[in-house]
Amino acid sequence: MTLEEKQAAVIEDFSLYDQWLDKYEYLIELGKNLEPYPEDKKTEDKLIKGCQSRVWLDAKMEGERLVFSADSDAIITKGIIALLIDVFSGRTPSEILSSDFSFIDAIGLRENLSPTRAGGLASMIERIREVAAQNS
Repeated sequence: MTLEEKQAAVIEDFSLYDQWLDKYEYLIELGKNLEPYPEDKKTEDKLIKGCQSRVWLDAKMEGERLVFSADSDAIITKGIIALLIDVFSGRTPSEILSSDFSFIDAIGLRENLSPTRAGGLASMIERIREVAAQNS
């Protein structure tokens, strides 16, 4: 599935829910399904700065593709990082760098987060782009 197809699928998944409470529940489920994150990787250098909650992001190159893993100590935030990993893990750095992340606005996520969570979302996106730039 291309990155564009994956983003379209996320938009379609979120469109199944009419209420934002249901969309939050969906995000929480995504977070619960996130691969377990090793405790020994919960280090300061993996912590995303700018998030009110603690969010750890790790990335490694597998061939030409970046593979992300992450965790958070807050359930909604964990769902948000799980969503981003679902979309961007396994992509090339150039694919990530060429993305405008517009699916975030298309699903209404940014506008339905508190200002502190929206700031955290921006920090997560920025960190994913930084990692892609460092590996391009």
